[in-house]
Amino acid sequence: MTSLGETNRHQGHWRNALGGVHQRVSALPNYRTSGRIVRATGLVLEAVGLRIPLGSACRIELSSQTSGPGSSSARYAEAEVVGFSGEKLFLMPLEEISGLLPGSRVLPLGEGHEANSSARRFPLGDLLLGRVVDGNGRPLDGKGALHDVRHAPLATPPFNPMARAPIDAQIDVGIRAINGLLSVGRGQRMGLFAGSGVGKSVLLGMMARYTQADVIVVGLIGERGREVQDFIENILGEEGRRRAVVVAAPADTSPLQRLQGASYATRLAEDFRDAGRNVLLIMDSLTRYAMAQREIALAIGEPPATKGYPPSVFAKLPGLVERAGNGPRGGGSITAFYTVLTEGDDQQDPIADSARAILDGHIVLSRQLAEGGHYPAIDIEASVSRAMTAIVSDEHHRRAQQFKQWVSRYQRNRDLISVGAYTPGHDPQLDQAVSMFPALERFLQQRIDERANIDETRQVLDGLVSA
Repeated sequence: MTSLGETNRHQGHWRNALGGVHQRVSALPNYRTSGRIVRATGLVLEAVGLRIPLGSACRIELSSQTSGPGSSSARYAEAEVVGFSGEKLFLMPLEEISGLLPGSRVLPLGEGHEANSSARRFPLGDLLLGRVVDGNGRPLDGKGALHDVRHAPLATPPFNPMARAPIDAQIDVGIRAINGLLSVGRGQRMGLFAGSGVGKSVLLGMMARYTQADVIVVGLIGERGREVQDFIENILGEEGRRRAVVVAAPADTSPLQRLQGASYATRLAEDFRDAGRNVLLIMDSLTRYAMAQREIALAIGEPPATKGYPPSVFAKLPGLVERAGNGPRGGGSITAFYTVLTEGDDQQDPIADSARAILDGHIVLSRQLAEGGHYPAIDIEASVSRAMTAIVSDEHHRRAQQFKQWVSRYQRNRDLISVGAYTPGHDPQLDQAVSMFPALERFLQQRIDERANIDETRQVLDGLVSA
């Protein structure tokens, strides 16, 4: 039988032993300064051994064989932490990862385990005007590296909605149909809804050349590589390019690169706005941005919801769009146009429906008009500018409404008119719409090299409606 004193001695011995182990464990670092890849499936890499925040950047070591037999040299690919599960980090690479090996090292892009997303900084400022860069801010135009530019992180705090200046001034976009019937205010965010091949890029190029803005920021997100060069050289033109920054993240880049390209283009616009400039932001397209987020979310296991889009897609769209708009009173502004691809010309596509709810208006391009040679193919009946009543006079608004009523009345009776079943004299309003329609159609059409300012547009509209 063990005595009480002996039992106490045994307990003391174990307490001392456990205390020593605890001290040795506490002395060890919780996480190493580098981790390793344990799994690579599809777009996502899994890493262990690091503790860095969500959204942080890191480098993945890749092997590349050299000319010497059995020798190798290391190169690195940048990646971002897009999720985690327990001790595992989910990484999404920003570039090609050929040469990745099991157990490859992962290094934080910063110092030790305190590296975070603020370590990634992107070039900003006037020195980028006239340049074409990728989603990382690296030049693509062959004009050399960017020197002596400011760098800042992508993330910005949400703008206080009560601090924004109201939309109270019309901006001249140089398009007659928009200036007259869908007037856009400085700081407004508009959607350009179109299927493929109906002339949205040409319309964007016309607005980029003709809009009265101090700076133009163009984000070409997820488009074909050929379209990037075509848009810059043939559509944007030399005049538009001199005061523009183009951020290109084509379809063959990683989904994370496409997301980053859209955020970087918006960050550039914010920087110019904060400097007191009036900025025109063109994003082509918002749908490709949503598709990139869908790829990432599905790859890390987020369940699909509406038409295969996970919930995080619909959470990210307002976060991007709300960064545009007016700054404080007396400051700069961002007038933004976001293209939205409607699959099969379906206006009820979930991304189109979500974008319509968070934007300040939408311009719909019609395939039927485009096939009939009507350019720009703007469907006036389906389009609306929510800020128009606040930026134009009552007289201008009444005349625009009368114009739309004539177009709508004619379109509703177009089949009867085409087959010869229409007889004048029975409906005076239809008679007026039929007689006016050729002039209305000429007002809506415009050549790519033709500029229509606000004053000229108002004069033509006044002459039509008062005639």
